[in-house]
Amino acid sequence: MTTDQAVTFRPSSARGLGVLAGLAGAGAAAAVLLAVRAGVLPPDRPAAALVAVLALVLTTTALGALHGAVARVRGDSDGLHVPTLLRRRSTAWADVAYFYVRRYDHRHGTALRLGVALRDGRTRLLPMPYGAALRDERFEARAEALRALHRRHGAPAVEHRPVVSHRTAGAGGWVLWLGLCVLLLGGSFAVAGTVSGTAVHERAWQSAAACPDDDEPAGAGGGPAADCLTTVSAVVERAVEEGRHRGRLHFADDRPTAEAAVTEDAARAFRPGDAVLVTVWRGRPMVVAGEHHVWRAHVPGTSAQAVASGVLLLLAGYPGARLLQHLRGRRLRPEEVLPSVLPFVGALLGTAAWLLPLCYVHPTDPLGPPEAVAWAGMGTLATLGLLAAAWRATRVREPRDDVAGRHGEDAAAQHEVFLPARFLDETAYNPHGFGTHVVIGGGEPAVVPHPGPGRFAARRIPAERLTLAGVRRARGEDGDSVPRDWHIAELDDGGAPVRLAASPGNLARILGALGTAPGGTAHPAGAPGTAHAPGPPPPA
Repeated sequence: MTTDQAVTFRPSSARGLGVLAGLAGAGAAAAVLLAVRAGVLPPDRPAAALVAVLALVLTTTALGALHGAVARVRGDSDGLHVPTLLRRRSTAWADVAYFYVRRYDHRHGTALRLGVALRDGRTRLLPMPYGAALRDERFEARAEALRALHRRHGAPAVEHRPVVSHRTAGAGGWVLWLGLCVLLLGGSFAVAGTVSGTAVHERAWQSAAACPDDDEPAGAGGGPAADCLTTVSAVVERAVEEGRHRGRLHFADDRPTAEAAVTEDAARAFRPGDAVLVTVWRGRPMVVAGEHHVWRAHVPGTSAQAVASGVLLLLAGYPGARLLQHLRGRRLRPEEVLPSVLPFVGALLGTAAWLLPLCYVHPTDPLGPPEAVAWAGMGTLATLGLLAAAWRATRVREPRDDVAGRHGEDAAAQHEVFLPARFLDETAYNPHGFGTHVVIGGGEPAVVPHPGPGRFAARRIPAERLTLAGVRRARGEDGDSVPRDWHIAELDDGGAPVRLAASPGNLARILGALGTAPGGTAHPAGAPGTAHAPGPPPPA
């Protein structure tokens, strides 16, 4: 419903959601009543867990459907009102900084939600409107209706409508990355703390010798001979395959022990009645040797544990890098794309190349031998160099203000240069977004769907009618196909806005070859031009 003073949005499937909520609630109640009448509700009955899970699922479904059915979004002269199942939230227009679009990309398409950013820095997603594409006409109309009310009764902090995605500075999620980083670091330190105990256990097993008397298994009662090996003849009474690579052997007369936990393959290889030799150490069967198969217990090694600790430490570096990029981009606008963390991933892989072998060779004392100290020192220097390179590669670059550096060189060049770049909007010279490169030199600039050589399928760019409005960083509205370190030139093509995306250096060369100038006029190739990054300041 829309009037001159107010707009109200309701879910189009409110009636269906209400029916679903009623059916799910009735199903949950029926499940509990039938369980009570059948007598399966006491906790000692196996069906009690199934009934509890079924009732919980149905109750959750009913509450979720009911929440969606009663949700509303209303905007009027007083502000923005969002009544839900549990509360009613109202926000005055003076407290609203701007509206933004939260985009979720998944395997089957795109989902959009409208959100509101408050002047105190908080953001809030609205239950409606929602859409399935950035140019969904119904979604655009509803979002524009709310923005019109905001412009009439408030003071928007930005003129455009930001689009926030998982690649942008306003995506959030830093709490999740912080928790994952702390969890992985804690796991690394916990595993590292068990290395010394595992080393003692491993050395004891490797140095264990046969007991003086093999008549009885040593160590079953924790006697003085518990660290020696006892080998006893036994007969397999039963072999059980438990699945998940686990099995169990039961011995006749519980000699030397009642059972032994083995692998699934070992349980499949032994048969009831097989005569075997069982080696017992510290009261545990360690070796079961038969005529056709020998099973040996796995003794955890210190090298494997040290490597596992190092792997967890390196894995913690990825969420740490995400947090670092979030902190470095805190001054960016929410819709601006953050640099990729792949350079830091490369630094972590380079660190793994020397850290994991060091952990494997020197698990208990990685800084003890002189060669280990030299190994760790050179590796640390290499890691610092990789981290410095990653820091430089992921810095936030300002859009170039001067595009005149290579005007003359590129315009007068006789050889063709193919630069990775693409127009993000469909035009006559970029039909269906087919262009992947722009060729300059050796003729007029053109869009081509290949990296060259040759101008096959080239479409000439009408440079004479293009004017430059500004150069900016990539935003969420530009899509995920634009690399994070590219910049966007906003052009005017005879009144139609056109976006050209390329890396900063290539973009400057292309703009120079096109001879675009800011301010709404074109100039011939070779004349100087400038590019500015317009836009209102971030909201307070």
